[in-house]
Amino acid sequence: MAWDTEKTKRLLLDAAVEEFAEHGFQGARVDRVAKSAGVNKERIYQYFGNKEQLFATVLDCELKKLAGAVPLTPEAAADLPEHVGRIYDYHLAHPHFARLVHWEALELGGDCELPAEQERTAHYMAKVQSIAAAQRGGQIDSALDARVLMLLVVHLAQMWSSLPQIAKMLMGGVADDTPETRRAAVVALTAKMVAP
Repeated sequence: MAWDTEKTKRLLLDAAVEEFAEHGFQGARVDRVAKSAGVNKERIYQYFGNKEQLFATVLDCELKKLAGAVPLTPEAAADLPEHVGRIYDYHLAHPHFARLVHWEALELGGDCELPAEQERTAHYMAKVQSIAAAQRGGQIDSALDARVLMLLVVHLAQMWSSLPQIAKMLMGGVADDTPETRRAAVVALTAKMVAP
């Protein structure tokens, strides 16, 4: 029977997503990834090179999933509050995503070259151009630099998942603190921020 390379890569990537999300880059172990995937760890080195390249591949794949699920087109930028709501929905459905990005920030920071940095920068700048087009069209306020607005959008969409401990302290015991009310708050904040 032929070896299913694509299936093996998928199993390894799925296991690596969980491992890196749970332990970060430094704490992640290649042997745990292999064991979780049910694959010999030598396959990791064969398919991905090393732990650094595996982490870079995981980040790249997960960022592409988000970009594909919630693209920021000029049309979506015209209704930026709803777009932020959709990103919030994505984070709610994929809680590992925020952890991966935060581990990247904590362990790699902004001083060294990040995995797929040039490609990711181009992707974010395309989003900035969509926001700028909506600003020029009068759909959203043009007072803020489109780059700053993009950064705010990213933060607003993941504020609940990026600081769950503070959200718990602030909202703990509040009866109407639900995913729906959190989403509504994120959309409302964005609407106030970008109203022309």
